[in-house]
Amino acid sequence: MGVEICVEGLTKSFGHQVIWQDVSLTLPAGEVSVMLGPSGTGKSVFLKTLVGLLKPDRGSIRIAGQDITKLREHDLYEVRKLFGVLFQDGALFGSMNLYDNIAFPLREHTRKSESEIRRIVLEKMDMVGLIGAEEKLPGEISGGMRKRAGLARALVLDPEIILFDEPDSGLDPVRVAYLNQLIVDLNAQIDATFLIVTHDIASARQVPDNIGLLFRRELVMFGPREKLLTSDEPVVRQFLNGRMQGPIGMAEEKDAAQVEQELAQLGNGAHADSVSRTEMTPRLLPGPGITRPPRWQAIARREAELHPVHAWKGAGA
Repeated sequence: MGVEICVEGLTKSFGHQVIWQDVSLTLPAGEVSVMLGPSGTGKSVFLKTLVGLLKPDRGSIRIAGQDITKLREHDLYEVRKLFGVLFQDGALFGSMNLYDNIAFPLREHTRKSESEIRRIVLEKMDMVGLIGAEEKLPGEISGGMRKRAGLARALVLDPEIILFDEPDSGLDPVRVAYLNQLIVDLNAQIDATFLIVTHDIASARQVPDNIGLLFRRELVMFGPREKLLTSDEPVVRQFLNGRMQGPIGMAEEKDAAQVEQELAQLGNGAHADSVSRTEMTPRLLPGPGITRPPRWQAIARREAELHPVHAWKGAGA
């Protein structure tokens, strides 16, 4: 079962440049959360701060009852064992075949026998669909396969928290769709806490339980998927719809007067926009093969929560 992550008042800067400030959110245990935001808003910095690779200026990050911002390096090392990380490029060693890449954390951080390591590596490779590719080098396979190999490596220590840094980067839409289904299936099988940083709106609509959006050095919103996808917040609507009109500009920020004028022009199409918001994209459910007992909490949760938008609004009224 995944663990809850509670972030309170988190602020990070590099020199005089504030990346984000006063970020507060809770990543629920065992759920899939997505963090969205324009380029340069510090999404990857947020991931590195969560895992303790970067130290915030202020604020707290509570994981398994401990504020990791106050831990010494030795204790922080122990907390990091809860994490698995999938980096953008998979971060594989080019001189190692896939089997040895995936086995690397087990050989470095455990005293398991080679027979036990082989059992674990093959199990994780099977989970991500890489059985038969053990001897291939990273340079001999596609970008999608490298991502899956990186994901298998992130899984070998049985983490309770898995961080995905733009897993869809460099993949075509078909491979992204397969990867999204794989993420949902994995969450159903291991029920870890997932946090995904992505620009892919289709993924954000289909995969997560919760969505957040970073913009202008702040967390604009974080909460249940339906809350953000039906939000009237201008920056949220603009990002989800991919329009030029709105607060987000080429240099991220626009003049306030320009934003006001653009939003006024959009007012004439507000009705059409509200109609499109009610046509909620169904959330992906685990594949039919994910059925081994007991039925995993993630499967039951998604089945219970898969309901029309109007039902969610009525419950919150």
